[in-house]
Amino acid sequence: MQETWAERMRSLLEGPSPSVLTTYREDGSALVSPVWFRWIDGSFEIVILEGDVKLRHLGRDPRCGLVVFEAVPPFRGVEVVGTGELSSGDVATVRAAIAARYLGVERGQRFVDARKDRRGVVVRLHAEEPRVWDLAAILPA
Repeated sequence: MQETWAERMRSLLEGPSPSVLTTYREDGSALVSPVWFRWIDGSFEIVILEGDVKLRHLGRDPRCGLVVFEAVPPFRGVEVVGTGELSSGDVATVRAAIAARYLGVERGQRFVDARKDRRGVVVRLHAEEPRVWDLAAILPA
């Protein structure tokens, strides 16, 4: 059985990897912003605070892109473009899961507790046809 791209990239997807989200301004120009994410059920999830410009962009034009990458060898990465699905309501569980990935469980919970009064929206981006790269084969030994 052949390994899927997500299985090959598991440590990238499950670790505290750097990532950037692209949204589109009203004039069509791109805004590229660093974000934290989690990978779950074949999709990326990002929490954006209410009032954030990225959320205004997505409300008007739900097209977006996410690039997740490594800044150390073997320099793997994934790019996904598509339509962001917005889900408002209680984002505490998603926020806590994402914060724990980047900060550890204890610090992540403190991060979430400090923001419990700040409402957010979950952006879900399905990874249907990702562009995936792994530079391991071309790096010198």
